[in-house]
Amino acid sequence: MEAKDIKIMTADESHIKYVDTILKTIEDAAKVRGTGIAKRNPEYVKQKMLEGKAVIALYGDEFAGFSYIETWGNRQYVTTSGLIVSEKFRGLGIARRIKHTTFSLARKRWPDAKIFSLTSGAAVMKLNTALGYLPVTFADLTNDEDFWKGCQGCINYDVLQRTGRKYCICTGMLFDPKEKMCIESAKRELKKDEKSLGIAKILSHLKHNK
Repeated sequence: MEAKDIKIMTADESHIKYVDTILKTIEDAAKVRGTGIAKRNPEYVKQKMLEGKAVIALYGDEFAGFSYIETWGNRQYVTTSGLIVSEKFRGLGIARRIKHTTFSLARKRWPDAKIFSLTSGAAVMKLNTALGYLPVTFADLTNDEDFWKGCQGCINYDVLQRTGRKYCICTGMLFDPKEKMCIESAKRELKKDEKSLGIAKILSHLKHNK
């Protein structure tokens, strides 16, 4: 098995059959890490697929990885969330390819929106940093109550409550399209997968929004 044999694509109705496997993989990974993670509802994940807001990685018909995007605060913010790679396919650079794809999808659909991530995983932090995300306080993230309600399924939700939603176990990271430094970092990183992911058009439009 080689990395090139694993296909990354925008999920659609035909991929709904993988929802249970996706949620089980996310849950198992959280248990292994011993960290909190917000639980996803099967219907919610299905809806992301139907809306063209999810990305899935497949090795033939076998599930390899997943992530999705969502908008918040009247589309002023976008999250790339739920990034997971099946244990069998780890170490092949699949997480980076998925992250690049969700980031590119978010930039294409909402070019003026800030993209943010809440994560407790070092690997995801590294991917975010390479794309130009910067660590920020929770006050710099969306104040959309629906987003923060999604944290209620996390085992560390009590920490978020006790701190008045100022901080938690996760680190907040933000990509701001108005920051030239963020744009330049994203260009360099996406260039690595320009051909394999077909994101040349994203690169051509990835510019500093003044």
